[in-house]
Amino acid sequence: MKVVYYVASSIDGFVAPVDGSLDWLAPFSASGEDHGYSEFYAGIDALVIGARTYEQMLGFGEWPHQDRPVSVMSSRSLPIVGPTISLSALDPASVVKQHRQAGHQRLWLVGGGTLASSFEQAGLIDEYVISYVPVLLGSGIGLFDGRGASRNLALVDGAAVGDGIVQCRYRSA
Repeated sequence: MKVVYYVASSIDGFVAPVDGSLDWLAPFSASGEDHGYSEFYAGIDALVIGARTYEQMLGFGEWPHQDRPVSVMSSRSLPIVGPTISLSALDPASVVKQHRQAGHQRLWLVGGGTLASSFEQAGLIDEYVISYVPVLLGSGIGLFDGRGASRNLALVDGAAVGDGIVQCRYRSA
């Protein structure tokens, strides 16, 4: 099984401003270009979402991932808006083990620096797909939260995917 951190980032390394909003991405979705998202989504079996990202997504209206199992990493009680969603207070390795036992082949980490760092610290991220958006946010929620050891990554490929966005795929070196 592969764990993939698939995320959009500003050029200065933030996935969202301090308030967690995704408004900064609106100009890039207005063009109708999906920047490779459909192809990526078709290749994943399940999602692991951070609690704050999940709460943000609840404000989007209809739940967008009704066709995939979703583990929300939280020790807090949160509303469950679909039959494929479960809350998990387990450590990252145990969550990955559960998904592996369920037969999932590709797991998407959806969230910001805290979620990504917890999986990175456990050595569980196999692939990093980062779409660099031509915006400088200046501050906000980082790709990672600053915890953990230094790690070298190897570029697997990279390409412009429209609207000035460059998508790079990395693996641990």
